[in-house]
Amino acid sequence: MAEFPKNPQRLTPYPNFRFKIKWDGNYVAGVSKIGSLSRKTDVMKHRSGGDPSVEHLAPGQTSYEAITVERGVSYDPTFEQWANKVFDVTHSQSSTGENTSLGDFRKNISIEVYNEAGQKVLAYNIYNAWVSDYQAISDLDAGGNAFAMQSMTIQNEGWERDPSVKEQKEPTFTDPSS
Repeated sequence: MAEFPKNPQRLTPYPNFRFKIKWDGNYVAGVSKIGSLSRKTDVMKHRSGGDPSVEHLAPGQTSYEAITVERGVSYDPTFEQWANKVFDVTHSQSSTGENTSLGDFRKNISIEVYNEAGQKVLAYNIYNAWVSDYQAISDLDAGGNAFAMQSMTIQNEGWERDPSVKEQKEPTFTDPSS
Protein backbone atom coordinates (compact mmCIF):
# COMPACT_ATOMS: atom_id res chain seq x y z
CA MET A 1 0.00 0.00 0.00
CA ALA A 2 1.25 3.46 -0.87
CA GLU A 3 2.03 5.84 1.99
CA PHE A 4 -0.16 8.52 0.43
CA PRO A 5 -2.75 6.80 -1.85
CA LYS A 6 -4.39 10.04 -3.07
CA ASN A 7 -1.04 11.84 -3.41
CA PRO A 8 1.48 9.32 -4.80
CA GLN A 9 3.78 12.18 -5.84
CA ARG A 10 4.34 13.01 -2.16
CA LEU A 11 7.70 11.63 -1.06
CA THR A 12 8.01 13.06 2.44
CA PRO A 13 6.02 12.71 5.68
CA TYR A 14 3.88 15.57 6.95
CA PRO A 15 5.76 18.40 8.67
CA ASN A 16 5.54 18.74 12.46
CA PHE A 17 5.20 22.54 12.51
CA ARG A 18 1.58 22.96 11.27
CA PHE A 19 -0.90 22.06 13.97
CA LYS A 20 -3.76 23.33 16.13
CA ILE A 21 -5.22 22.29 19.44
CA LYS A 22 -8.88 22.67 20.31
CA TRP A 23 -10.92 22.38 23.49
CA ASP A 24 -14.38 23.56 24.42
CA GLY A 25 -15.06 23.79 20.68
CA ASN A 26 -12.46 26.55 20.18
CA TYR A 27 -8.91 26.65 18.85
CA VAL A 28 -6.39 27.76 21.47
CA ALA A 29 -4.39 30.80 20.36
CA GLY A 30 -0.62 30.90 20.08
CA VAL A 31 0.32 27.29 20.84
CA SER A 32 3.89 26.75 19.63
CA LYS A 33 4.66 23.27 20.92
CA ILE A 34 2.73 20.10 21.78
CA GLY A 35 4.47 17.10 23.31
CA SER A 36 4.15 13.65 21.78
CA LEU A 37 1.20 11.31 22.19
CA SER A 38 2.51 8.19 23.84
CA ARG A 39 1.05 5.13 25.53
CA LYS A 40 2.57 2.16 27.27
CA THR A 41 1.14 -1.28 27.91
CA ASP A 42 2.60 -3.21 30.83
CA VAL A 43 3.72 -6.77 30.25
CA MET A 44 2.35 -9.54 32.46
CA LYS A 45 4.58 -12.60 32.79
CA HIS A 46 3.45 -16.12 33.58
CA ARG A 47 5.36 -19.32 33.98
CA SER A 48 3.80 -22.72 34.30
CA GLY A 49 5.25 -24.87 37.09
CA GLY A 50 5.57 -27.85 34.76
CA ASP A 51 7.59 -25.90 32.19
CA PRO A 52 10.02 -23.60 34.04
CA SER A 53 12.06 -22.74 30.93
CA VAL A 54 9.29 -20.87 29.07
CA GLU A 55 7.85 -17.56 30.17
CA HIS A 56 4.54 -16.54 28.60
CA LEU A 57 3.86 -12.83 28.03
CA ALA A 58 0.49 -11.08 27.87
CA PRO A 59 -0.63 -7.46 27.69
CA GLY A 60 -1.52 -5.82 31.00
CA GLN A 61 -2.74 -2.34 31.85
CA THR A 62 -2.24 0.49 29.37
CA SER A 63 -1.32 3.97 30.54
CA TYR A 64 -1.21 7.20 28.56
CA GLU A 65 1.65 9.63 29.04
CA ALA A 66 1.01 13.26 29.91
CA ILE A 67 1.04 15.82 27.08
CA THR A 68 2.92 19.12 27.44
CA VAL A 69 1.55 22.19 25.66
CA GLU A 70 3.49 25.49 25.37
CA ARG A 71 2.69 28.93 24.05
CA GLY A 72 3.91 32.50 24.31
CA VAL A 73 2.47 34.62 27.11
CA SER A 74 -0.44 36.78 25.93
CA TYR A 75 -3.66 38.29 27.26
CA ASP A 76 -5.63 35.15 26.35
CA PRO A 77 -6.58 33.51 29.70
CA THR A 78 -7.42 30.06 28.22
CA PHE A 79 -4.55 28.15 29.87
CA GLU A 80 -5.02 29.79 33.26
CA GLN A 81 -8.79 29.31 33.31
CA TRP A 82 -8.47 25.57 32.68
CA ALA A 83 -5.62 25.19 35.19
CA ASN A 84 -7.68 27.04 37.81
CA LYS A 85 -10.43 24.42 37.56
CA VAL A 86 -8.08 21.94 39.26
CA PHE A 87 -6.89 24.42 41.88
CA ASP A 88 -7.99 28.02 42.28
CA VAL A 89 -6.15 29.83 45.07
CA THR A 90 -8.81 32.59 45.17
CA HIS A 91 -11.56 30.12 46.04
CA SER A 92 -9.37 28.10 48.42
CA GLN A 93 -9.20 31.16 50.67
CA SER A 94 -12.99 31.62 50.76
CA SER A 95 -15.12 30.50 53.68
CA THR A 96 -16.26 27.36 51.81
CA GLY A 97 -12.70 26.27 51.03
CA GLU A 98 -13.83 24.88 47.66
CA ASN A 99 -10.93 25.08 45.26
CA THR A 100 -11.57 22.36 42.65
CA SER A 101 -14.20 22.37 39.93
CA LEU A 102 -15.06 18.66 39.96
CA GLY A 103 -17.95 19.09 37.52
CA ASP A 104 -15.93 20.35 34.56
CA PHE A 105 -12.16 20.21 35.11
CA ARG A 106 -11.88 17.36 32.57
CA LYS A 107 -12.09 18.11 28.85
CA ASN A 108 -11.95 16.19 25.62
CA ILE A 109 -9.43 17.89 23.35
CA SER A 110 -8.40 17.55 19.74
CA ILE A 111 -4.98 17.92 18.13
CA GLU A 112 -5.02 18.57 14.39
CA VAL A 113 -2.08 18.28 11.98
CA TYR A 114 -1.98 20.14 8.63
CA ASN A 115 0.06 19.69 5.47
CA GLU A 116 2.05 22.49 3.82
CA ALA A 117 -1.06 23.63 1.88
CA GLY A 118 -3.06 24.05 5.10
CA GLN A 119 -5.24 20.95 4.64
CA LYS A 120 -6.08 18.96 7.75
CA VAL A 121 -4.41 15.57 7.33
CA LEU A 122 -4.57 14.02 10.81
CA ALA A 123 -6.46 14.58 14.03
CA TYR A 124 -6.30 12.89 17.41
CA ASN A 125 -9.01 12.99 20.05
CA ILE A 126 -7.77 13.01 23.65
CA TYR A 127 -10.22 11.94 26.34
CA ASN A 128 -10.82 13.07 29.94
CA ALA A 129 -7.86 15.44 29.93
CA TRP A 130 -7.02 17.70 32.89
CA VAL A 131 -4.18 20.01 33.88
CA SER A 132 -1.74 18.57 36.41
CA ASP A 133 1.02 21.17 36.03
CA TYR A 134 0.70 24.81 34.99
CA GLN A 135 3.50 27.32 34.48
CA ALA A 136 2.06 30.84 34.17
CA ILE A 137 5.30 32.39 33.01
CA SER A 138 8.78 31.07 32.22
CA ASP A 139 12.00 32.40 33.74
CA LEU A 140 12.48 36.10 33.16
CA ASP A 141 15.98 37.24 32.20
CA ALA A 142 16.86 40.87 31.45
CA GLY A 143 19.93 39.69 29.54
CA GLY A 144 18.05 37.04 27.60
CA ASN A 145 16.76 36.96 24.06
CA ALA A 146 13.62 34.81 24.26
CA PHE A 147 9.87 35.06 24.58
CA ALA A 148 8.06 34.60 27.87
CA MET A 149 6.27 31.25 27.71
CA GLN A 150 3.38 29.48 29.44
CA SER A 151 3.12 25.73 29.68
CA MET A 152 0.80 23.08 31.00
CA THR A 153 1.01 19.37 31.49
CA ILE A 154 -2.18 17.59 30.54
CA GLN A 155 -3.03 14.17 31.97
CA ASN A 156 -5.40 12.03 29.92
CA GLU A 157 -7.23 8.73 29.95
CA GLY A 158 -6.61 7.80 26.35
CA TRP A 159 -6.50 9.04 22.79
CA GLU A 160 -7.26 7.78 19.33
CA ARG A 161 -6.83 8.92 15.76
CA ASP A 162 -9.96 10.62 14.43
CA PRO A 163 -11.21 8.36 11.60
CA SER A 164 -13.33 11.12 10.09
CA VAL A 165 -10.21 12.93 8.81
CA LYS A 166 -9.42 11.50 5.38
CA GLU A 167 -6.52 12.11 3.02
CA GLN A 168 -7.35 14.87 0.54
CA LYS A 169 -5.92 15.41 -2.91
CA GLU A 170 -3.16 17.98 -2.46
CA PRO A 171 -3.55 21.14 -4.57
CA THR A 172 -1.35 21.90 -7.53
CA PHE A 173 0.11 25.28 -8.39
CA THR A 174 -1.12 27.12 -11.47
CA ASP A 175 1.39 29.59 -12.83
CA PRO A 176 -0.51 32.87 -13.31
CA SER A 177 1.73 33.89 -16.23
CA SER A 178 0.72 30.94 -18.41
